[in-house]
Amino acid sequence: MEAKNKGNLKQRIIDEMTVDYSSALEKNFDLARQFIRITKEGKVEVLHKEKVNGIDQILLYLIGKLYAKEAGLAATDDVNNKELMDELGIPRGSLLPWQKQLREKNKIKQIKKGKKNVNHAIVTNMVEKVLKDVEKKLQKNG
Repeated sequence: MEAKNKGNLKQRIIDEMTVDYSSALEKNFDLARQFIRITKEGKVEVLHKEKVNGIDQILLYLIGKLYAKEAGLAATDDVNNKELMDELGIPRGSLLPWQKQLREKNKIKQIKKGKKNVNHAIVTNMVEKVLKDVEKKLQKNG
């Protein structure tokens, strides 16, 4: 009897609690395509950078990394500070406080790489909200 219950629980967890990242990415593909491009090398390009603030640029870049990883163009969906600074042109003095703010709001997560290196990735359940928020801001600002 107990083995049957464990089997049922296992199936319920799989059915009701597991997250399928690819479906979140697929669902928001058309929206994401308005703001993000990915090169064949897995580099992310944020479109309309001049129209969105630095925090939104970071979030869009991290969403782009999710798509790049899903497409097999990038090995991981996390990014180090140097990549964000180089690719977005954001100075370290702005990047670090913005990342702290995003972590505190549970929009991004830290991923430790060794003792000193820390990368960041977007929390997947934030993808749709971020894309819709950016879309609203761009429509408002025209």
